[in-house]
Amino acid sequence: MSTLKRPTGETSKSIGDGTWLQARTRCWRMAGQAETVATTIKTTVVVCETRGLASHFCVPEQALFSFVTWPFSVKLLWAPIVDSLYSSRFGRRKSWLVPTQYAIGLSFFWLSSHVRFLLGDEEGSSDAEPNVLLLTVIFLSLNFLAATQDIAVDGWALTMLSRRHVGYASTCNSVGQTAGYFLGNVVFLALDVCMKALCKHTKLAVHAASSGFLYFWGIVFMVTTTLVALLKHERDASVTDEDDGHPDLGIAQTYKMALRIFHLPSVRTFCIFLFTCKVGFGVADSVTGLKLLEAGVHRENLALLAIPMVPIQIMLPLIISKHTGGHRPLDVFFKAYPYRLLLGLVFMILLHWTYHVKNADGTFPLYYYAVIVIVYAVHQVTVYSIFVSLMAFHARVSDPAIGGTYMTLLNTITNLGGNWPATLALWMVESLTFKRCVGAAKDWLSCSSKEDLDVSS
Repeated sequence: MSTLKRPTGETSKSIGDGTWLQARTRCWRMAGQAETVATTIKTTVVVCETRGLASHFCVPEQALFSFVTWPFSVKLLWAPIVDSLYSSRFGRRKSWLVPTQYAIGLSFFWLSSHVRFLLGDEEGSSDAEPNVLLLTVIFLSLNFLAATQDIAVDGWALTMLSRRHVGYASTCNSVGQTAGYFLGNVVFLALDVCMKALCKHTKLAVHAASSGFLYFWGIVFMVTTTLVALLKHERDASVTDEDDGHPDLGIAQTYKMALRIFHLPSVRTFCIFLFTCKVGFGVADSVTGLKLLEAGVHRENLALLAIPMVPIQIMLPLIISKHTGGHRPLDVFFKAYPYRLLLGLVFMILLHWTYHVKNADGTFPLYYYAVIVIVYAVHQVTVYSIFVSLMAFHARVSDPAIGGTYMTLLNTITNLGGNWPATLALWMVESLTFKRCVGAAKDWLSCSSKEDLDVSS
């Protein structure tokens, strides 16, 4: 794909090895971590669902809520604005990074004081029904801010790292996302379990854990964003463009440049590949967790099983980056792809086996969880191999002149290629699932609606 190659000139002065490289990769990794913490905070809603606060949060509503991730799939629509509209004095990337993270922090403060209202339990009613549409709008807005921050961070990575170190961008991204997911998901669930043990009233425990967690991360976002604004400096964007021979493009010119990039034959072919390559395992990745919950596996147990995966998920990008830092980063992708497809069959067998090993009291033996950990570990190897390989390739071929837009174009198609199979699977799983009521008074009952359950009772 020769037409995808980035300019041979350096986009920044040589960073060198050692301390400077470590400092800059650490800065970018922290930015990715902050973004992932923001996107995984929506676990609040999922946890409350398992506590009985969202007993009517059915699969179609989960499909509706899955749209909260779509800003990452359509961020190309405003990426040229982020690339071309900025304050040279404050910094090209900081002009967007700082305001968006402040907005996320303030949103967390507001959410922390409105948890009961959002969960439909403002008056303490026993039949709590969260407003899924309102929750979707709120978290869609949060992810819009996180996606905007992502554009700025992707563009900053291309100039923060030298050309020979740009491959580390995908490594920092992966490590930061793993740490962010751990803090925004697993740590929250652990806090929720502790609050439940200390508080006899389950709903109050959920509200306390959610409010405190959101408020804490609101403080973290405000403090860390202030530190970045004051301590991390960018080179003057206009001087950088002149030194590197890149024109200072306006908004309209950046949009035109993005269209020209997309119309390159090699780019269009690659985008078709990105849009369809995840169809084979999109269903297994999105539905397996729901089916395990349906089989009786507790969400807290699944979340706690993710804890031993964290060291693996942090080490994997570092190991994989050694094989993606050369001129052929996609070689890792093609080697890992067949194994990830085969894992779809493994998940199917695992789901079928789950019903056979379930104890009479609804629990599962320890060896069952051990098998889940092993399967999940193998799955993570393939997931991170594919992710790091694609991100390394995107960073290598992107033009720093419009780095945010170029990276966003490729990353957007990648995200969209993963989102549409997942959303379609969630919409279709209800209609493709066949149920029957065992021991029901009426043979025609399907247990597919509340009315059927009322009749059977």
